Amino acid sequence: MKRVSLLAVTLLAAAVAPHAALAVDYPLPPAGSRLVGVNQSYVVQEGDRNLQSIARRFNSSALLLLEANNTVAPVWPKPGTQLLIPTQLILPDTPREGIVVNLPELRLYYYPPGKDIVQVYPIGIGQVGLETPVMVTRISQKIPNPTWTPPAGIRARSLAKGIELPKVVPAGPGNPLGRYAMRLAKGNGEYLIHGTNAPDSVGLRVSSGCIRMNADDIQSLFAQVPWGTRVEIVNQPVKYTQEPDGVRYVEVHRPLSQQLEENTQTAPLVLPADFATFTGDDAATRQRVNAALTRRAGYPVAVAGGAAASSRAADAVQSAKVTSGAERAEAGSLEADKAVQVQ
Repeated sequence: MKRVSLLAVTLLAAAVAPHAALAVDYPLPPAGSRLVGVNQSYVVQEGDRNLQSIARRFNSSALLLLEANNTVAPVWPKPGTQLLIPTQLILPDTPREGIVVNLPELRLYYYPPGKDIVQVYPIGIGQVGLETPVMVTRISQKIPNPTWTPPAGIRARSLAKGIELPKVVPAGPGNPLGRYAMRLAKGNGEYLIHGTNAPDSVGLRVSSGCIRMNADDIQSLFAQVPWGTRVEIVNQPVKYTQEPDGVRYVEVHRPLSQQLEENTQTAPLVLPADFATFTGDDAATRQRVNAALTRRAGYPVAVAGGAAASSRAADAVQSAKVTSGAERAEAGSLEADKAVQVQ
């Protein structure tokens, strides 16, 4: 699959392949830094099918777009609606090795050996009651064109809904595992990273514990990842970093719900042990941190660092405002309407 620089991604390219996910290679940040990428903004067009289809163009998911844009319609945003695309992020607090999955942000990170990049992919994970577990494990098997043998639990749940699953689903376009699967060594091998025949499920909590990926993404990852690759799955809804220039950032995602009816916007967050030290005693910093913990926007927010933090926050807001108004009016063409403005 062709890879593109984040700064070169345009909606015009996405329109040529509207259903393809654009996995992005982020250059690894310098020593002492964990911040990568830049946010983007996009104006919803008349032909956009739904929020998930927009998300796929930017290697994102509907839930991440809803975190970043908490006042938009959750399925079909109106044409003309401006969206912030959260393509700036803080790397998870893990070794930069192999595959890293951060469950609350519904993202998979891959650090190709010998390359100063990280590849970031949207994923689907286990539903409430069938959670994808936190673990450190390895890839134990790579399976092209997998067949699917529905486990007894899935067969029983489907039967309760009036659906009788076959004992074995052959390889092919209708297979729930897609065209590629990688088995994890954890447990009895019941956890897989695999494709799916339901692309809109990527970016949601709908699986029975496996990790789902878009078809192009799993094909790309499968081709690169060798047997035995380290896999770490973490639960880090709150990520934070102090960058080399002194600016401190906090990135807060909604935590994983424990019950179907739980409101993850207000559910308690379990903070890392050293988060209080990172926050410090400055009242203004603590106020900004508390605002970020309450808002849960899903992208990095500058909370300290003097003038640098204030200026970066202002620039982000200004960029988002300019995209749908002045720049589109000045361009006066459909091509300008389609351009993705990079913050």
